[in-house]
Amino acid sequence: MGTVEPARLDAWLDRDIIFVMHTYRRSYKLRSLGILCALLAAPLFAQDGNWQHELTAWRSQHVADLLKPAGWLSLTGLEWLQPGDNSFGTAADNKIRLAGTGPAHMGILHLEANSVRLIAPGGGFPADLRVADAPAQAQFLPVEADNDKNAPHITIGTLNMYVIRREDKYALRVKDAKSPTLVSFHGLNWYEPDAKYRVKAKWIPYSPPKSVTLATLAGTTYAQPVPGVAEFVLEGKTYRLEPVLEDPGAPQLFFVLRDATSATTTYKACRFLYTVLPSHGLDKPGELVLDLNRLENPPCAYTPFATCPLPPPQNRLAIALPVGEKRYHE
Repeated sequence: MGTVEPARLDAWLDRDIIFVMHTYRRSYKLRSLGILCALLAAPLFAQDGNWQHELTAWRSQHVADLLKPAGWLSLTGLEWLQPGDNSFGTAADNKIRLAGTGPAHMGILHLEANSVRLIAPGGGFPADLRVADAPAQAQFLPVEADNDKNAPHITIGTLNMYVIRREDKYALRVKDAKSPTLVSFHGLNWYEPDAKYRVKAKWIPYSPPKSVTLATLAGTTYAQPVPGVAEFVLEGKTYRLEPVLEDPGAPQLFFVLRDATSATTTYKACRFLYTVLPSHGLDKPGELVLDLNRLENPPCAYTPFATCPLPPPQNRLAIALPVGEKRYHE
């Protein structure tokens, strides 16, 4: 092998050194870019993981609420009261005959004008009948229109009963901790979670707030306050949903809505969505996260004895929302 001139050798060495340095710099840049991408993506992955975890926890709590002894799956009756005496018990001669075992005559609900009075049957109240966790005695039962949370509960054995009011109609709602629907619960049906349907909405307050009249599956109507509208974009189109304040004392908004999936895979009447309040409160413009993965069935999807609101016209969407809870009985 011949010798190489020093000048040419220096040129080759310089060229090789430049090539090596260029390759190193390019490799370093690629590694740095990869590290940067990983660092930027880490919060997103963590956020996605947290969202999945929170959604799973919410679903578990939703099931737990349904399975409570006095949850919606325990409903066994909705008996509309007639003016005058409405006797209730397991005997056939009661106006309201309760299923299962228990005292033949438990009490009488006397409806007159806009008041309901509990009075004793001929043989007196059963010894273990209780009202608001106290021994039963003759008394007027406070009943608020379209608000059942303060109703005094009449309990005996596995039964839990209370009077509700819808417009000018009164009914005895009956729950049983051993109801067939509760005992035969077979789990809920869900769509797969999809982060695309967790959208950020613009909150536009109404000044002054307006009211909407909601119809129910029981054939009644009631008014609810509407503090504003949530506006969001999905698949390039803008949609608006109006929530109501179901309970002015609760820090949440209540959306009653229906979408195109109601014709195929979700409950036909509607689904519910509860959210926290907007970022700057109800009376100021702000933002609101609508996680449509949390769309849930109303109580009427599980039992015919519930009275559920129907969505107002503005909350009936033509788009399909293939997320959240599916039909229970299919």
